[in-house]
Amino acid sequence: MTGESLNPTVYSKNVIEFVTVANEYCSFLETAGSQTTRVFLDKVQKILPLLYLKISVLPEVESYEEMGLEKFVSEVDYNFLQQKVMNLLGEHDDFQEVFDVEMQFSDAPLTASISECLADIYQDLKDFLMSYRTSDELVMQEALWLCMDNFKTFWGQRLVNVLRAVHSLIYGDFDLDDRLKHTPAADEDDDGTSNKPDWLNDLFKNQGD
Repeated sequence: MTGESLNPTVYSKNVIEFVTVANEYCSFLETAGSQTTRVFLDKVQKILPLLYLKISVLPEVESYEEMGLEKFVSEVDYNFLQQKVMNLLGEHDDFQEVFDVEMQFSDAPLTASISECLADIYQDLKDFLMSYRTSDELVMQEALWLCMDNFKTFWGQRLVNVLRAVHSLIYGDFDLDDRLKHTPAADEDDDGTSNKPDWLNDLFKNQGD
């Protein structure tokens, strides 16, 4: 593969950075339950704004409407992940929703779930990442377009909503340290990120050939 043959969009600096943060988010959610509630929320507080920033600066891409992408996150996977987060947060999982379109038709406050919002974000990002790993540039571009479109219409709002709930828990008068004994597995980088995954290096190893 030569440098001239690479798709300039899917291999651009901003896209690569978004892929890296998206992968970090998914890896982090998959380890939910290996840290205390406060450590978990501290990392969520840091990675969500970074994720929002990285996708908001991506270039517009075209969609290949005739291309259907494989879904990788099953209902079982989704439910298992959500349950792990919900068990970790316990009574702190629910929060009052203020940006639900159904609020105008409801006399009672609507509630949302931190674990459900985080799992929704995970589902779109994981499907995107798995498609991106194919190294098929048409699939990669379509997956990028779909992820960006879902961000605009669905999980972007989920992200900012759940960040509000996380902020309230972190800075509110809540006891967040009594749900799980702290383990060394939770001692990652302070900014909620770890080293770049090996598959990213493999994905681009032929770029300079």
